[in-house]
Amino acid sequence: MSEKVLLTGGAGFMGLHLANRLLAEGFEVHLVDNFSRAVRDADLERVLAHPGVSFTSLDCLDREAVAALPRDFDYIFHLAAIIGVVHVMARPYHVLLDNMNMLGNLIALARRQPRLKRFLFPSTSEVYAGTLEYFDLPIPTPEDTPLAITELSRPRTSYMLSKIAGEVLCHASGVPYTIFRPHNVYGPRMGSVHVVPGQLRKAWDAGDGDEVPVPSVDQTRCFCYVDDALEMLMRMMREPGCEGETLNLGTQDPEVTIGEVARTCHEVVGRQVVIRAEPPPPGSPERRGPDMSKTIGLTGYTSRVSLREGVEKTFAWYREHVFESGGVTAD
Repeated sequence: MSEKVLLTGGAGFMGLHLANRLLAEGFEVHLVDNFSRAVRDADLERVLAHPGVSFTSLDCLDREAVAALPRDFDYIFHLAAIIGVVHVMARPYHVLLDNMNMLGNLIALARRQPRLKRFLFPSTSEVYAGTLEYFDLPIPTPEDTPLAITELSRPRTSYMLSKIAGEVLCHASGVPYTIFRPHNVYGPRMGSVHVVPGQLRKAWDAGDGDEVPVPSVDQTRCFCYVDDALEMLMRMMREPGCEGETLNLGTQDPEVTIGEVARTCHEVVGRQVVIRAEPPPPGSPERRGPDMSKTIGLTGYTSRVSLREGVEKTFAWYREHVFESGGVTAD
């Protein structure tokens, strides 16, 4: 009998990529989404047509609807959450409250699964922001770095706290868990507001010599292409040594400036544009990068897709499905 995986937020960026990977390896997949951000595009319809896929349209805040889901899951990936800087800045109260309530509902479901092998919870690299601001944060940053909280009145603090508290709930849940902290994962079908699809879009719309605005040009990040992230997640899911662990998910090298990423996007599109530097969003850290030694040690995998190759793959998808066709993508 095939193992069965529940993916909340299954119609979103990471959810649908993970569904495709799981199906390719023979798993049954049950997707849950309420389409608050995800879109019903051709990629999703292809997955939904697969005989190994089932789907439930529900809001993970609905405790009774979540409790009514099947009780035959081997693995649960709880990817549903309010995320993204735009949404966090606009709805900080609901970010904290709703993310916590959704997780509580899913942990309650996980406790009722008689054959559950692992509950996988995505935290965030944002948990390191307070330590970066107030103390001496090592970069690359290991998972055992002590965490500090940013100013409580800041909207972004609500998202950070929802994930830190979520990690605490996983520790106390009594279910077998793995927590992963994603660092700048990107790729096809990730919406329009991330720096990579955003700069691809701006370059596509620009002419040679035009100015293209780029916020945070001198800030640095480490970018991880989605295929590398998926390989790590699959190994985290299967590896017994990852149970009960908190692991960075990402690429350690190279650490690049946002300006360098933007230029790579512009070059891939084939535009010779002029970067107009703009200030960073409020609360955006100057540097961020994961220490991947623990994850590599437990999974045996190191990222393989270069930034240039990943941007080329991402552009190929956006050009075909969005830029040329006028197709939809998440906000």
